[in-house]
Amino acid sequence: MSPFRILFCLGFIALCSIPVRATPPGITYLYPAGTQRGTSVEVTMGGSFDPWPPKFWVSDKALTVVAGKDKGKLTVTAAKDAVPGVYWLRSHSDEGVSGLRPFIVGLLPDVKEVEPNNDAKKPQMIEGNVVVNGRFDKNHDVDCYGVTLKKGQTLVASLEAHQALKSPVDAILQIVAADGFVMVENHDYHGLDPQIVFTALKDGIYTVRAFAFPSVPDSGIRFYGSDAAVYRLTLTTGPYGEFAVPLAATEAQLKASGVRVEGWNLAKGLRLKDSIIPAGSSHATLFAPELANPLRVRIQDFPSTVHGEPEGKPVPYQVPFSVSGRLATENAISTFKLPLKKDQAIRIEVESRSLGLSVNPVIEVSGTDENRKFRRFNHNEQEKPDDDTASNFTAPVDGEYTITVNDIYGGGGGVRDWFLLRVTPQVPDYELTVAADRFTIVPGKPTVIPVKVMRKFGFAKAVEVVAEGLPAGIKFEITPPAKPDPNSITITLTSDKPVSGMFRLVGSVKAEPKLNRVVHAQLPEWETLPILDLWVTVTNPPPPPAPAKK
Repeated sequence: MSPFRILFCLGFIALCSIPVRATPPGITYLYPAGTQRGTSVEVTMGGSFDPWPPKFWVSDKALTVVAGKDKGKLTVTAAKDAVPGVYWLRSHSDEGVSGLRPFIVGLLPDVKEVEPNNDAKKPQMIEGNVVVNGRFDKNHDVDCYGVTLKKGQTLVASLEAHQALKSPVDAILQIVAADGFVMVENHDYHGLDPQIVFTALKDGIYTVRAFAFPSVPDSGIRFYGSDAAVYRLTLTTGPYGEFAVPLAATEAQLKASGVRVEGWNLAKGLRLKDSIIPAGSSHATLFAPELANPLRVRIQDFPSTVHGEPEGKPVPYQVPFSVSGRLATENAISTFKLPLKKDQAIRIEVESRSLGLSVNPVIEVSGTDENRKFRRFNHNEQEKPDDDTASNFTAPVDGEYTITVNDIYGGGGGVRDWFLLRVTPQVPDYELTVAADRFTIVPGKPTVIPVKVMRKFGFAKAVEVVAEGLPAGIKFEITPPAKPDPNSITITLTSDKPVSGMFRLVGSVKAEPKLNRVVHAQLPEWETLPILDLWVTVTNPPPPPAPAKK
């Protein structure tokens, strides 16, 4: 054997003798990505999970996850009383934890896509009101579903993929007639996800056709597909709620009068009163047996009204207040008057895009000076497309001020051109954030976590941070900075033994329990989701080096 071959073999043997450390688990997709409440479903999990099976953490006990014998197979069960909506799960092992992945619990029965269904003239036939769990599993994939409609019957076809599931797709829906003619098409109804409301002009079988482009454009020209391109497609001719009015309410208001449902195929005057408000949540979930989908309403502790209702009755707005308004025509401007005292500081917020509605809001504040001349004081637009907007304002003099809301693009007149205006005092407050939701500790070595203190409206009090629910054996310390910084708190976690688990960081102000705040991570992938449940893993110590051979 040549000297080169001998050296190669010795090197190969040395590499094989180095212990291989397992990698933390990761989840790239779940398919199907949801199920009806009160049912179980077998789910395929994509990602990295060696060894199998990992353990699972879920955001609510109403959802249970059991690993199957086959690698990547799970059984997910939603309890009969599970609140419909998005649940979150992680997989974890001794080496770490995956990122959060969503799983949707719905109200309608589920069916699964059956291939081949690419031909609009030979679609997969759908019976009844259902949610189809599908996937664009390869490039050029097109999925077609046939529905039978009577003349005058209204079909709602709503696809969830990128917005709720972070599927890497920008999907399109079409309604195709029996002769292949495309009757309706939609693209980007809720974010990148499409929705169609279609009323049949005659009896017949209509095809709902779905396909997608990549959510991040690339140089390719094709319909996009991959194992992770999963979706849930609601197909219903029954009652479907688009949103509820008012868009915000007090708990007492919900119990007394409920909210009016806006949507399609609804009973006249349908109102929802029964609601679920999770502990610490700013929103209530409302649902009913006759609805195909749940709705969400902001919960607050001050009055909420609907602009112009009851008709002709002026509403005296007093801070704090919120009002749900609609831009009834193109280029419409909604006007709200309120009295303010000199130096009274208020916070003005307009929500629409974050509620799944269509207004791209602009705020303007105006008043009159001492000579009763019109004067514009403040003006605020969206910082970027598909954002809501907010503005701070301090009254220069006593008087009546006007807040106007309109759409930056002159929109209005559509069924979704609603917005929520909230006007509140500028109360000193704070938020606490960390840059990540997962932390890894090497035994015996400290892990430093900076906590950012975001102070609002002159908040200047000292904030303390403690850890709640840390796994046993992990030591928590506040690290004094070399140079004091009121906007940052540095904590240190250390441990000598392997352990893994969830914990929370909680901020407090001495003797003021109402100012307790949970530290959250705000990740780019989930822009609107404040992640409160953080995760720490103390890994196994690295194996000792192999003794040198003599």
